[in-house]
Amino acid sequence: MAKQIDPGQIYAALRKKIIHLELAPESVLNLSDLANEFNVSRTPIKEVLISLESEEWIKRHGSHFIVTPLSLERIREITEIRMVMEVQANIWAMERVTPEEIVALGAIREKINTFTESSSNQSIVDFDFTIHHFIFRVAKNIHLAKILERILSHYLRFWLSIPRQIDHKIFFTEPLELIEAICSKNEPQIRECTARHIRNSVAQIMGTR
Repeated sequence: MAKQIDPGQIYAALRKKIIHLELAPESVLNLSDLANEFNVSRTPIKEVLISLESEEWIKRHGSHFIVTPLSLERIREITEIRMVMEVQANIWAMERVTPEEIVALGAIREKINTFTESSSNQSIVDFDFTIHHFIFRVAKNIHLAKILERILSHYLRFWLSIPRQIDHKIFFTEPLELIEAICSKNEPQIRECTARHIRNSVAQIMGTR
């Protein structure tokens, strides 16, 4: 008899594999194979796949599920949402940041300075997510934070699909500016550097920067 396992663990494991491209875009997810991998029946696997589909990590393709493809249209749509919601989240972070959180932002700034030319794309992208995660939490709107983190997680797949080395100095330029703007309560700078960061992110993913 298959042992019981928390479906949340299966969900987290499959989501991580999709984000880190261990499950390639458009690869087929076989129900029986996944049940064997996690040593469970097909029922919890079906439940997890439905949850992943609702968050657009996978999609139905005939009688199967496949990992959502990476497409220009997809990144365009995600970018449009970020341009609106992320700017507001960063402004709220500026308005609601506490003295303790300003200290934590300083620690993040110091961590950025430890990256070198030999830092892997994975480590750079993962820490960028950490920065955004912290700032979204500083905004103190849990629902907005969850939406933005899910959107940003989709971005990670695009970043990790880049075949070239990410230039960490260029990559972290706007996050450093954003931290400074939040700490100095500079709303115009927050609006400008957030929008520029999103535009430059797309340009780097597309190889046009």
